Amino acid sequence: MRAVVQDAFGGPDVLRVADVPKPAPLPTEVLVRVVSAGVNPVDHKTRGGGGMAGVLGEPPFTVGWDVSGVVEEVGFGVHALEVGDEVYGMPWFPRAAGGYAEYVTAPSRQFARKPKTLDHDAAAAVPLAALTAWQVLVDTADVRAGQRVLVHAAAGGVGHFAVQLARHLGAHVIGTARADKHGWLRELGADEVVDYTATRFEDAVRDVDVVVDLVGDEVDDTGTRSLSTLAPGGLLVAVPGGASPELVGAARERGVRARSFLVEPDGAALTELAGLIDRGVVRVEVAEVLPLEQAARAHELLGGGRVRGKLVLRVAP
Repeated sequence: MRAVVQDAFGGPDVLRVADVPKPAPLPTEVLVRVVSAGVNPVDHKTRGGGGMAGVLGEPPFTVGWDVSGVVEEVGFGVHALEVGDEVYGMPWFPRAAGGYAEYVTAPSRQFARKPKTLDHDAAAAVPLAALTAWQVLVDTADVRAGQRVLVHAAAGGVGHFAVQLARHLGAHVIGTARADKHGWLRELGADEVVDYTATRFEDAVRDVDVVVDLVGDEVDDTGTRSLSTLAPGGLLVAVPGGASPELVGAARERGVRARSFLVEPDGAALTELAGLIDRGVVRVEVAEVLPLEQAARAHELLGGGRVRGKLVLRVAP
């Protein structure tokens, strides 16, 4: 089968398409013929030696965790899915899933039936980003109606889902983004939007119950600066890089909290998300769909940091 592989860490040019063995499902696993694969910042970081490189080990390997496709074979003991089912998922994360490929295998319950209203390109844009937003807001922060939620990088893959889900939960939603994204974010449900290039967000935002930090302290001390926006007892969830001991300590001194976060495979949550998408509660923004052979180009675009929503690779011809 065709797959995007890399033999060394480096820039986008290390990605190449090669023929590799087709996997076979073990008991409780399914073989999925991938139609489309989502591209995420963690793919970009891992390719360069960061991200999940410490989990995957040294190359060669195939990055990618977001997939949408069709069940082609089921292993012994699989009851939730059948051959021919259209599914989407984020299998194996943070271990290697090999999503940039024509086929993947994984436990059946790491997948869910894809939203009926989405094609495979749009469905592939959902799992990792939407699960991150869901697990941060629902499972970690337990966001309730009437709370105030600040979402950094609100126009990105995770951010645009976090804005919509926080609004769905009844929160007052504040996002940070460049000015040209403000109108779109208000359409998605943001009550306030701050242009971080023109205003220091900590000067414009106060009394927040939850900060969804999708930027991190590596970029302009975003996490540390966010602590001053929190109301007493408030929570900052640090997604990229986690919450350092210094950040946790600084939060404690202010009477607030800072927690690390890493998304997990969750077929049940994907089923819930599919329902929200099919009911029109959550929209999916796909910036561009590129062929599998242009994986390097997708990584170049992602590295530019200006992608609205998600990039997707079309795997099937």
